[in-house]
Amino acid sequence: MYDVTALGELLIDFACKSTDGAGYPTMAANPGGAPGNLLAALNAYGCKTAMLGKVGDDAFGHLLLGTMDGAGIETKGIRVDDSVFTTLAFVTFDRTGNRHFSFARKPGADTCLRFEELDLSLIDDCRDFHFGTLSLTDEPVRTATQKAVAYAKAQGKLISFDPNLRKPLWADMEEAREQILWGLGQADIVKISDEEMAFLWGCTPEEAAERLHQEFGVAVAFITLGPEGCLYSGNGYQGRVDTPAGIQVRDTTGAGDIFGGSVLSRLLSLHKPLEELTDGELRDATRFACCAASLSTQSYGGISSVQPIEAVLKLAGS
Repeated sequence: MYDVTALGELLIDFACKSTDGAGYPTMAANPGGAPGNLLAALNAYGCKTAMLGKVGDDAFGHLLLGTMDGAGIETKGIRVDDSVFTTLAFVTFDRTGNRHFSFARKPGADTCLRFEELDLSLIDDCRDFHFGTLSLTDEPVRTATQKAVAYAKAQGKLISFDPNLRKPLWADMEEAREQILWGLGQADIVKISDEEMAFLWGCTPEEAAERLHQEFGVAVAFITLGPEGCLYSGNGYQGRVDTPAGIQVRDTTGAGDIFGGSVLSRLLSLHKPLEELTDGELRDATRFACCAASLSTQSYGGISSVQPIEAVLKLAGS
């Protein structure tokens, strides 16, 4: 039995390390993709996971498969396609460490995944099915994702969702909004950022949490607030957890995904229905995830920046 099966993109993040006199960047390649980052955190923190996706039959695609195997993630659901290239993302940073994205994805292998290619046994054998909106930007992967979510719901699986808005990948921002709202309506557990909250509603985190519960039926919500931590909400409980102090941020790539995987790992480890989670359990899970995400920002990349559980527990207990 898998704790989480995720569907979505695997890609290479090229992070800017420096620039020359003409402004051209020197880039470092790191394995990434939101679902891959999330699953790597889940595996590092005691869960068993599987991935559904597609990479190209190229050097980067095979490197990603090796990375996922090395992280302990089941890869039999990742298709290798020799007709398309593995998706690439180029990440540059401003002075505060915030990221700016450019993508080589017209198409990328992840967008070409078809429902008929999915190994549905990986959904049959999981507790939670996870997806995000990068697999809703293009066809045929949009239809594959929608059908996979419907299949998982019909099997009685928990559904977790991360909007993971990347504006350069959407031709139409109203379409992006519609797809995010559709995803929210499918989910039991949502991790959403303050930027995504502002894009959708322009309201306070507390108001956003109320909308998620009342309008979309989300059971448990986590609204990440960057350096200000996270607001958690569920079962009538609500609270804020601060980001740990003293973290020297190098790269925020994957931090939100690592938060999502970390908080899921704590919730699933309780083996309780979501409606029975207590305020203390939600707060402890959020604290753990804030610490895991914060520690990851001290290293470059997503999958490669997941820190050992011992380091997270030490920081969470401090």
